[in-house]
Amino acid sequence: MRGGERTLEAICELFPDAERFCLLHVPSSVSPTIEARPIHTSFIQHIPFSSKFYRFTLPLFPAAVEQFDLDEFDVIISTSHCVAKSVISTGRARHLSYC
Repeated sequence: MRGGERTLEAICELFPDAERFCLLHVPSSVSPTIEARPIHTSFIQHIPFSSKFYRFTLPLFPAAVEQFDLDEFDVIISTSHCVAKSVISTGRARHLSYC
């Protein structure tokens, strides 16, 4: 695992019941701690060969992050060097971004 995955793993250890949202997920590519709960993915997951050639989908990342429906959550924790910090939350949700 790389640095981003290790950061996500630490967050999952702190909040084991939290739901996980990712733009793209390759099963068994991250730790069991991360995969302990279902992972919600974006439409990028369904683009052919996106797991291998994800860099070609970079222009779609902002739209993919914005399509997640996070209205039911009070706190949103995002970690990314890219676009996760631009997640759209409702007025009541607090967004903590680790970048």
